[in-house]
Amino acid sequence: MSLDKFNDIKTEDRKDLFSKCCGSEKWIGKMVSAGQFSTREEMTERSQRIWYSLDECDWLEAFRHHPKIGDMESLKRKFSATQDLAENEQSSVKEASAEILFELAKYNEDYEKKFGYIFIVCATGKSAEEMLSLIKERIKNDPETEIRIAMEEQNKITKLRLEKLL
Repeated sequence: MSLDKFNDIKTEDRKDLFSKCCGSEKWIGKMVSAGQFSTREEMTERSQRIWYSLDECDWLEAFRHHPKIGDMESLKRKFSATQDLAENEQSSVKEASAEILFELAKYNEDYEKKFGYIFIVCATGKSAEEMLSLIKERIKNDPETEIRIAMEEQNKITKLRLEKLL
């Protein structure tokens, strides 16, 4: 979709499109309220400024709108609205061995128990093995460090999804 076409769509449609990029209601509301964008860069910059102005509750809300890395069944059932975006982002997981998928599932469970939210990583361009390595490293972090890393990863995901809209 062109930026001009995007700028012309109704508020409800705009809200729906933004919700596919980020699950934070505050972020969605502020992006809709921003009005029209003159360039793609302006949209991306506004998105980032809004994201950094939010708090941990908003970040956690956004995280809940993601399937677990490697959980393709959950992706199909629960996240059908964003399936096309997330499935493409996690496409390398489809080729992963059963052993890698099992290990990802185990670390996902351990990570969620430790931090209280799922492992968030910008999966685009990463193999299942790379994501497994990342979760193994990040699970060692303290909660304050990890929430910041997860927030930055969500910001990357949102930026990629905004680019896909246009």
